[in-house]
Amino acid sequence: MKRFEALDIFRGMTICLMIIVNTPGDGASTFSLLLHADWHGFTPTDLVFPSFLFAVGNALAFVMPKWKDWEFKDVFLKLLKRSAVIFLLGFIMYWFPFFRQDASGTWSFVPFSDTRMLGVLQRIAICYFAGALMIHFFATKTLYWVSGGLLLGYWAIMSWFGDLTMLGNAGQTLDLLILGEGHMYHGEGVAFEPEGILSTLPSIVNVIGGYLLGLYVKEGINYEKLAKVMLYGTYILLVAYLWNFIFPFNKKLWTSSFVVLTIGLDFIIIGIIIYLTEFSAKPYKFSFFQTFGKNPLFIYLLSEYLAITMYVVKIGDRSLFRVVYESLFSWMPPYINSLAFALVFMMICWAAGKWLEKRNIYIKV
Repeated sequence: MKRFEALDIFRGMTICLMIIVNTPGDGASTFSLLLHADWHGFTPTDLVFPSFLFAVGNALAFVMPKWKDWEFKDVFLKLLKRSAVIFLLGFIMYWFPFFRQDASGTWSFVPFSDTRMLGVLQRIAICYFAGALMIHFFATKTLYWVSGGLLLGYWAIMSWFGDLTMLGNAGQTLDLLILGEGHMYHGEGVAFEPEGILSTLPSIVNVIGGYLLGLYVKEGINYEKLAKVMLYGTYILLVAYLWNFIFPFNKKLWTSSFVVLTIGLDFIIIGIIIYLTEFSAKPYKFSFFQTFGKNPLFIYLLSEYLAITMYVVKIGDRSLFRVVYESLFSWMPPYINSLAFALVFMMICWAAGKWLEKRNIYIKV
């Protein structure tokens, strides 16, 4: 298998769907498949974020051998620096544009005490750092035991301390104690952090799962190995299905069954991509998604900053985001117009990525 082909495609699909999901023209008119599950349950949208973590682990399978003979200090500092930069990028993104407008139209600086501390990029940074350290120091068999320990340990904590409600779970208690309400997400109408401290522990397993798959296929793949990838994915899905009865799928709590489910699905999806690109009678190139996959962090940040800016800029009493949506897409049927806006927004981000790709510019941290 080519070095980055399947990984770029898989990662690119993840970023593409992430942008579509994050920028509907009207959140109230969004197809249910493009919404997260309200609480317990699972939708295709819930697969996006864990798949990005899986892709991070997949990439580590190709990178870690280069660090095998490095001293501990060098490995640690490299991982720490990269993780810190990613974490900081996420933190600044939630703080941006650093000022807010009240009902009277007065602008004021957003104090540090009112900024969200954790989030998507922050979780990626922490999981990358922790996962990479484990991968560097632990044998492959040990990684299975560590992963099982994290998933079972998280299940035990969530079962013994509190319940599985939004405000009564153990993770919520810990986040309120350490972060405080001001540093938590308020999109649910209350202070609740879906990328909280405690739920970050099982999400590390998504990175390890991606690494283990990358390790399995990176030396080359044939029909037998591909069949095993698909079979492993099916077995993992069976475990997830059974676990769901006693520890339900829940993306916002990042339950252990949710981790197992998403890893199983990612095994199968990457297996399908490998088949279509390597073994199909007429191999598919998926160049559209590779554009996203080659500059994923930049394109993701571009999409977020562009959307935030469009919300902040006002034209009369409406945001630029709303003006563009209503002016260009209101003639379409409901739901179709919201999706069309998201697709056009995604294509603008893709065009920026394509411009970089044509110039062989790959922005990394």
